[in-house]
Amino acid sequence: MPDGLAVSPGPGLPRKGRGALSNPAVRFESTAREAFDDGWGSLEALADLPPLPTTLIREKSRSAMAWNDSPDIGFDRSLNPYRGCEHGCVYCYARPSHAYVGYSPGLDFETKLLFKPDLPALLEKELRKPGYQARPVALGANTDPYQPVERTLLITRQVLEVLDRFSHPVTIVTKSAGVLRDLDILQRMAARRLVHVCVSVTTLDAALARKMEPRAATPGRRLEAIRQLNAAGVPAGVLAAPMIPGLNDAELERILSASAAAGAQRAGYVLLRLPLEIRQLFEEWARAHFPDRAARILALVRETRGGRMYDSRFGQRQTGTGIYADMLANRFKVAITRLGMNKAGVGGQGLDCSLFAPPAEAGPRQLALL
Repeated sequence: MPDGLAVSPGPGLPRKGRGALSNPAVRFESTAREAFDDGWGSLEALADLPPLPTTLIREKSRSAMAWNDSPDIGFDRSLNPYRGCEHGCVYCYARPSHAYVGYSPGLDFETKLLFKPDLPALLEKELRKPGYQARPVALGANTDPYQPVERTLLITRQVLEVLDRFSHPVTIVTKSAGVLRDLDILQRMAARRLVHVCVSVTTLDAALARKMEPRAATPGRRLEAIRQLNAAGVPAGVLAAPMIPGLNDAELERILSASAAAGAQRAGYVLLRLPLEIRQLFEEWARAHFPDRAARILALVRETRGGRMYDSRFGQRQTGTGIYADMLANRFKVAITRLGMNKAGVGGQGLDCSLFAPPAEAGPRQLALL
């Protein structure tokens, strides 16, 4: 069970190496904690605290795959080795899910990370179930499968080893160059058309990236990951996401061009989404880091969401509505046409599901000689 919400600095006091500025109350809890100034400069003192440490929490999983029927995404099943993400992207759409386990979507999301050591074993068991039909599974659809803790825990690598043995197709989305550590497995799978990698690039400005994604790989390292993956025969595209009106959306064409130059043949983009607690977290973050243009950024966000901060309707969540959103969509179409991206039949599309075959189980089996 959670050990309570961390006492965090109030809005406007960033913590070194972290994205969120606060710890909003868990929406399912009856009590909440709020920082306040007692007149003795207590809030100012919080700003001088050392960086918040990362705590790893073992989570016992009941099943490996998460299933969905959303018309907005191109997969019906996913695997998530981790819950929470140390990259610290303040806009991360997965933040609200931390409340389901009793932690805040704010700083808790970045510092209290749940990991699933039994995920590979559970996955193998599920893939062996009679009647299972293989379709591409999304690895890390909720939080990044290659966040920093993967260096030591290696759960993502173990999951890929299972998928490789079963010849099961997989798609990967990450903003980490750590994906290159598994290049040996990815090459084997790519040779059978079983894998496609999508690297998220939000900006080419390293200083802006540090504010947006404090513990993620630099933009240059992500582009290099795209280059090395494609050079090794592993199809890797780019996801320009999220595009934040008035902040990084002007870079859309440059991101696509740089990614195409690195070998990416497929591309996508997603407009900023601010469901539930993310709205408060993003507003705090924008006003703290960009006080001169925060009001403009927030106004443009509302313009793309019908006057609100978020519109959850299917078909609109990813791209928004209105003149500004339409302009962004048109810019994307023009850019990928000019760059020759997203052509039918190239860039890792059409992963092969026909090769799926559970391998023989290790050890003696009953009736093996009959």
